[in-house]
Formats: sequence, C-alpha cells, structure tokens
Amino acid sequence: MAGKDYYNLLGVSRNATERDIKQAYRKLARQHHPDVNPGDKSAEERFKQVNEAYEVLSDKAKRQKYDKYGDQWQHADHFEQARRQQQASGWNFSQGGGRVHFSEEEAGTIFNDLFRSFGGRAGRPQPRKGRDLEFPLEITLEEAYSGTTRTLSMADGKRLEVKIPPGVKDGSRVRISGKGAEGYGGVKGDLYLVTSVRPHRLFGRHGDDLYVDVSVPLVVAMLGGEVKVTSPKGKLSLKIPPETQNGRTFRLTGQGMPHLGKSSRGDLLARVKVMLPAKLNGEEKELFQKLGRLRPDKP
Repeated sequence: MAGKDYYNLLGVSRNATERDIKQAYRKLARQHHPDVNPGDKSAEERFKQVNEAYEVLSDKAKRQKYDKYGDQWQHADHFEQARRQQQASGWNFSQGGGRVHFSEEEAGTIFNDLFRSFGGRAGRPQPRKGRDLEFPLEITLEEAYSGTTRTLSMADGKRLEVKIPPGVKDGSRVRISGKGAEGYGGVKGDLYLVTSVRPHRLFGRHGDDLYVDVSVPLVVAMLGGEVKVTSPKGKLSLKIPPETQNGRTFRLTGQGMPHLGKSSRGDLLARVKVMLPAKLNGEEKELFQKLGRLRPDKP
C-alpha cells in the first residue's frame, strides 16, 4: 500500500484489537502533544498524524475501507460505485491480497470517467463532518470536585480554553463541540477530553462516594465525644457514640463527590482509627491496670 500506513504510525499490527489501538493512541498522544513538546514542529506533525490514524482505525467502517483501499479509503464508496460500472466503462480493477490498489492518476481517471458517465454530478463526494479527536487529560481530585479550566494547545497552533465540570472520574468524556478536525464541505468534528483523576493521599473514591480515615482518641472511642473529619471542602464535625469500635464507618450524607451534571453529591464515609495512648505515666498505667482487674475476661 502506497501512502500513509496508519498501523505503522500507531505501532500496532493489522489484526490489532480496538483496545490495542486505543492504548497505543493514548500513549503516543501524550508523548507528542504540543504542550509536552513546545516549539517542536516534528512532534506537532507527529501528533497530527497519530490523530489522523486513530480517527480511521478506531472506526470499524472506516477501518474496513482503509484495509481495502489504503490512504484513499475516503473514496471507497466511489470506487465501489465505479466497480459496478466496470463493464459499461471498461475500467480494469486489479486486486491483490484482498485489497484494491489505485495510483493517484488511476483514481483521478476513474472519477473523471464516473463524473461524465453520470452527467458530471453522481460521483461527486458528499459533504462530510470532520473526524472527532480524543485527548487524555489528567486532573487532581480537588479539580474533579470543584471543576476546573485548562488551556490546550491545538495541533494547528491555536490555544483553546476548556471547562472541566465537577464530578468527572476516570474515563469521563468531556465533549467540546466543533473543535475536532476539519470536515469536507461540512462542520468540524468534536473534541473529547478523556479524564483520569490522580490518586489522592487522603481520600479513596468509589463512584461518587469518598472514603477517609479519621483518628479517634481511645478515651473518645470509649466514652463518646466529637472529632473533626477532613472533607474536600474543609473540616466537618462527627459525633462519636460511646464504645465505638475500631474500624467502624460513619456515613456523612451528601459530603462526597458531585454527581456529574447534577446538583446532588455522593457521600463521605469516615472510618474510625482508634489511637492508642503512648508514653503512659505512672498514674495512667495504674488506671489501665485497675481496668484490667475489673474486666479480666471481657474483650
């Protein structure tokens, strides 16, 4: 196949799965993105080529056309139409290895003949929306909680400010309408930002619920009291009932992550970690010894 080899551009085999193609694209998009390589024209060109290859190979119908017609896949419908007119027009379609090969000169001749045979109109390419582009974007948990904005460097050198709504998670797709690739006689495609949320040192996340450990002094765990729980928006008060066991989890309703596109939120689940006292003085040791004598066989 003459021209661009999209499989080679992505570094995958011709029998690569959709997952293989997506993983290869995301890796190369990060590697060659203009933000990562400011001022590097070769990286910018490589970024464009990687996006072009992914747009074709990630679409089942386009990939089938590409596998048959190579880098002239966009004219596949017209080639097929020309094939059906083979006897009437006398065209000679040669095949090898299951794929049809045309040089640019042959393709031009086919289209010229096709235009004439249909009154100069039937073979004309129809307007086509531009391809959608996908870009991986890593954000912090705080940014996912409150929402944020990012300025992206586009492949054409322009800069684009985008808004990331509150509540996104790993794999969320934020659609930026009309910021994809140029179309043929039609509108641009869309840009999709695929988010990944960086792990947090304090909070775990499951869906829109957050998980956090809360330290509780032994005396408070035994007699009850109040402690402070860390949440994304600040400290919250939590009442600890008497005789609270280590590992018990309390649910703080509505204190978790925002539900994407909604005003409601998930919950914050606070897990108790009882703090045992250290460096006991003499009096404290006596009190624990007395407790031990009062409860010799009780947990």
